[in-house]
Amino acid sequence: MNISVLTPDHTILTGKIVSVTLPGEEGSFQLLNNHAPLVSALSGGKVTVQTGAGEYQFYDEKAKAMTEASSATRVLTFTIDRGFVEVLNNEINLLVQGARNLR
Repeated sequence: MNISVLTPDHTILTGKIVSVTLPGEEGSFQLLNNHAPLVSALSGGKVTVQTGAGEYQFYDEKAKAMTEASSATRVLTFTIDRGFVEVLNNEINLLVQGARNLR
């Protein structure tokens, strides 16, 4: 699966992932490979992403720029403000008001 996390200011994360857990309006939910098409509202809260094999890019708050990384598996967490998620053909797009504390 591929993910893109976008805010009005910049891209937060792009790349291959294995799973993502999101703060939905009715509670947290997880997206895995071959998930059915979905559009859902997100509440503010914690997002957990497990990266897949290969490269990904993330926004480095200190450098104020995108940083490239690669690893077989890494768990990234960050906090988002309200937004939306769209899932279609193993492409996940998060459109959020803001994101911070990417680790």
